[in-house]
Amino acid sequence: MEMNASYTSLVAVGDSFTEGMSDLLPDGSYRGWADVLAGRLATRTPGFRYANLAVRGKLIGQIVDEQVDAAAAMRADVITLVGGLNDTLRPSCDMGMVRGRLEEAVERLAPSCEKLVLMRSPGRNGPVMERFRPRMEELFSLVDDLAARHGAVVVDLYGAPALGDPRLWDVDRLHLTADGHSRVAEAVWQALGLPPESDWRMPLPAAVPPRWARRRVDDLRFARQHLMPWIGRRLTGRSSGDGRTGAQYSSELGSAFWVTPDEGRAPGPVATWRRVDPTPLP
Repeated sequence: MEMNASYTSLVAVGDSFTEGMSDLLPDGSYRGWADVLAGRLATRTPGFRYANLAVRGKLIGQIVDEQVDAAAAMRADVITLVGGLNDTLRPSCDMGMVRGRLEEAVERLAPSCEKLVLMRSPGRNGPVMERFRPRMEELFSLVDDLAARHGAVVVDLYGAPALGDPRLWDVDRLHLTADGHSRVAEAVWQALGLPPESDWRMPLPAAVPPRWARRRVDDLRFARQHLMPWIGRRLTGRSSGDGRTGAQYSSELGSAFWVTPDEGRAPGPVATWRRVDPTPLP
């Protein structure tokens, strides 16, 4: 693998994992691993461009239909694609369809970029994880196969025990905390051939398990605030992503657009971005 590689642009495709939930900023927006990664890449390359097209709740068919063509048209140096996990969490899941649509996405994205990054997504340890593990592992086997066939890079988050630690997951038990997203950004950073800045696989320090009563209170709060609404959306065919577009996608233009670091930013990681025209890089 090339070390100290240089990249001029990044496009992120996927669902809530890539959108950045639950890495919440004070203004109510989400940051997430893709934004963190882009900010770090931008410090290495003047004029760096970035677009995050991911939308929460999207199934693999929606990702392909709504994001893949827009991402391919941008001709980025790096494209990240993470999708299909929402499908595996549905009570009824057509894995044949998931395989077909994910393969379609990879076949369309791989020729359009210098490096395509796929992932074996992390999963929070617990009974839900165990219930859906066979489907997830079938999905990840396909990811490995597609990467081998199309020269993509696979970031194996699923194989990192540290990312299964419940302390790296938000109270909704579906999305990573800011620390979890930071670890994912570091994992992709290293997979791109860049020098390590931290050990993203390092386990968290040992902690005293919460008391039984505390766990029951947390379980009830989780069920009321997150599980029941999630079940309600499944039963009514709704999604948390209904009516939403990616952070760098314009419904008016019908295309994605780039953002680049604000020229007035201070040295160090990028904190603010400004929009540039939607013309793809040459």
